[in-house]
Amino acid sequence: MAALSIGTHLSPLQQLKRSSLQSSSLTSFSSLHSLPVFSTCVCRIISSRSLGNGVLARAEDKARDSSSSVPQEAPQQPNNEKQFQDLSSMSGSCDPLCSLDETSSQDFEATYQPKTDYVKALAVFAAAATGTVAINHSWVAANQDLAMALLFVIGYAGIIFEESLAFNKSGVGLLMAVSLWIIRSIGAPSTDIAVSELSHASAEVSEIVFFLLGAMTIVEIVDAHQGFKLVTDNITTRNPKALLWVVGFVTFFLSSILDNLTSTIVMVSLLRKLVPPSEFRKLLGGVVVLAANAGGAWTPIGDVTTTMLWIHGQISTLQTMKSLFIPSAVSLAVPLALMSLTSEVNGKGQDIPNVLASEQIAPRGKLVFSVGIGALIFVPVFKALTGLPPYMGILLGLGVLWILTDAIHYGESERQKLKVPQALSRIDTQGALFFLGILLSVSSLEAAGLLRELANYLDAHIPNIDLIASAIGVVSAVIDNVPLVAATMGMYDLSSFPQDSEFWQLIAYCAGTGGSMLVIGSAAGVAYMGMEKVDFFWYFRKVSGFAFAGYAAGIAAYLAVNNLHISLPTTLAQAPFLPGS
Repeated sequence: MAALSIGTHLSPLQQLKRSSLQSSSLTSFSSLHSLPVFSTCVCRIISSRSLGNGVLARAEDKARDSSSSVPQEAPQQPNNEKQFQDLSSMSGSCDPLCSLDETSSQDFEATYQPKTDYVKALAVFAAAATGTVAINHSWVAANQDLAMALLFVIGYAGIIFEESLAFNKSGVGLLMAVSLWIIRSIGAPSTDIAVSELSHASAEVSEIVFFLLGAMTIVEIVDAHQGFKLVTDNITTRNPKALLWVVGFVTFFLSSILDNLTSTIVMVSLLRKLVPPSEFRKLLGGVVVLAANAGGAWTPIGDVTTTMLWIHGQISTLQTMKSLFIPSAVSLAVPLALMSLTSEVNGKGQDIPNVLASEQIAPRGKLVFSVGIGALIFVPVFKALTGLPPYMGILLGLGVLWILTDAIHYGESERQKLKVPQALSRIDTQGALFFLGILLSVSSLEAAGLLRELANYLDAHIPNIDLIASAIGVVSAVIDNVPLVAATMGMYDLSSFPQDSEFWQLIAYCAGTGGSMLVIGSAAGVAYMGMEKVDFFWYFRKVSGFAFAGYAAGIAAYLAVNNLHISLPTTLAQAPFLPGS
């Protein structure tokens, strides 16, 4: 688990391009959408969490672009655009959607060490050969459970320490998944049984991966049209206390529809427009992390873990929203109330001025925002009406949005980035492959019976299911909540705890909000750490205590609501298409 290091680098050629652009007229400036990329690039991204890498890098680029001053109208210089095109042809075209390493060829030649590369390549091949020999050893077949447990621990350690080892966690996860299933095929009574188990596991995992890819693409399209500005531009207060609560609950509700990572990126980018760099802005960023994780816990589409539980039938839509809304809101309200008493908030004697001008929403951005958010909200309704899996509903919404953006931007060659094909190149497929590797790995442990043995051990030593769920939430502050929840789903089936039982509801809440206790405990925290350059210990001193208080208060609120049979009054309970969805 690691922090993110994001930097920018402008080559001399790009600096010349930028100076040329800044001296051009507003007419020339308005054509930037069709020009090659000229500003920032991602030099290094190392993330410990699932959906963060590509999206976070783009958020950094957008934030930096928005922080530059708006060019003032200058005398017409007709040669500027031609000069820019000449420079572009000299440097070659570059896809503005890709991440680039702009190290010059001279620097590359100076640092290139072929002998070191050969040694690294030999080390990798030697490790692969050693692993192949070890897997085929007779000891592995005779001690399948121990071998799989050791391999999972080694692989997960590689994921945790990916920054130190310089190995991407997605690659480690895929290698671990394949290796575990190889061991399972060796230790299974027959290969046919292992293949049948793998086919069943792949079908379940694919549902989650397809859903995530569809949802990420929809969110990316809306973001490309600046659709979220319809939400963020309505935050007009500059009073520190009021801003603390407004930012918190706007993020809370935004995260219930989007994923917590996207909500964090949108809101932290907004804070850069509202608040100048200060300790108070860092604290507001911490509020965004708390709110994003709390908001994602009470809806099936707000967090990856709740989506996993929903798709596999452990929780339903309406019951989850009714049962977890109050605990999730309490888990945010308690930290906000405590933070309101701190010197960072009370010490502000005057309102905070705007620091940046607002960007313009893209053409037809309101329409795309409405259709995109409608597609996300429609997924539970689609599942209830048709009985088909949720990923079919998200694919339906993506198809509608795809046709819509093709139609409204037909013939607009300068707006290709607003269409779905370009959005597909920007979504975090690396994160989706990480989920694929982790979920397949956990499913192999489930097929081998290891998770059932672990569940029996926990039941024997921790008989209280509330304590088990609470402990899982605390552990999720250190270990990724996706494999934790996946393992829990394998440990306890629906015969042990039926749909919408207290155990599954608590797992959804604890796994979603427990990651807020450490900045590395969630994708939202890692994104915030990279964008605002906040270190682990600052967050631990300033935010972790508030997060733990909110986490504990939310659990207490859930138990009180559950024991007193209190639920949110809602007219949705009478809707014929939502019960049991």
